[in-house]
Amino acid sequence: MPLTPETLSRHELVGLDVEVVAASNPDAVGISGAVVVETTQTLTIEGADRVWHVPKDDATFAFDVHGQRVRIEGEKLVARPARRTENSGDSKWR
Repeated sequence: MPLTPETLSRHELVGLDVEVVAASNPDAVGISGAVVVETTQTLTIEGADRVWHVPKDDATFAFDVHGQRVRIEGEKLVARPARRTENSGDSKWR
């Protein structure tokens, strides 16, 4: 399945450029860089000068997908990365 704005939540996020556009912690808003690690609850974002660990369920993210900014609620990303990419119905592996 190709990476499109509609299928973003089903794909590997590591390596994608991302920005935190809303969060319960106002200090997290504006964090941007590349996703370097994804866990069940967090995204680790490497910026130009430091690395941040941002909780998924407390933030809204804007990913760069083929030159398009795609906003997604972090709540939709909370899951083990392998499970999140397998679920949602049309996986040929389940």
